[in-house]
Amino acid sequence: MKHRFFLLIMFSLVLGGQILSAQSFPEGSTSGRTEMGRDIHSLNVPNIDINITQPQTGKEVAFSVQILLLLTILTLAPSILLLVTCFLRFSIVLDFIKRALSLQQVPPTAVLNGIAFFMTIFVMWPTFRQVYDNAYKPLSDGQIGIEEAYSKAEAPIRLFMYKQMDKDPSYIRLCMSMAQLDKPQTLSDVPTYCLVPAFILHELTVAFKIGVLLYIPFIIIDMVVASILMSMGMMMLPPVQISMPFKLMLFVLVDGWGLLTRELFLSVAR
Repeated sequence: MKHRFFLLIMFSLVLGGQILSAQSFPEGSTSGRTEMGRDIHSLNVPNIDINITQPQTGKEVAFSVQILLLLTILTLAPSILLLVTCFLRFSIVLDFIKRALSLQQVPPTAVLNGIAFFMTIFVMWPTFRQVYDNAYKPLSDGQIGIEEAYSKAEAPIRLFMYKQMDKDPSYIRLCMSMAQLDKPQTLSDVPTYCLVPAFILHELTVAFKIGVLLYIPFIIIDMVVASILMSMGMMMLPPVQISMPFKLMLFVLVDGWGLLTRELFLSVAR
């Protein structure tokens, strides 16, 4: 009896499942198919093949070396442009004024670098214009070759660097002596690999001189505030915390940003 009752229940479940599968669910839905239509084609993925071969001639080796040097120059191009322009001087002086004012986070370093960058473009625009007119545009028009374009692009930048050091050529003589070269008589006698490090050393020296001069009035304020606090017995109070508002007021009253920008511009574009 139990077996018959169990078989009856199983038969009912199977029959009910077939009836439900025959009906569309939910009600009113349409029947579909999972087969792909004949007009639909699969996505064609292209086959990529890379072959690495050994160079057979000297020209192929030279071409590979040229590509390597070009990629290296492109990687170092931003640093090269920053070091052969007045960006180095501007960025160091702006960082000095931030430290002289005892400011830690304001303005941020990224903002100071942005100011130095756009000031550099403003000052160097005539030089960049000469490079574009004499080298890049003729090269793009096919009038000159890559070697001639390089020499014409190098000339305005070399002249700019030399003009910054014409009153103090000591670093040029230093680099020439370390390279064991004869004493130069004109700018053409100074190779570029000696002119660039001499210019970098000169810019560092000038920037530090300007930074020292900027520090002097703010150091005086710190000394006055520190002596007043000691005379009042407030030795535990940091003098920088009290002197910073006075330094900021002095900097704003004398139009510090305007004077600093003007003097930096005049120090380069004499």
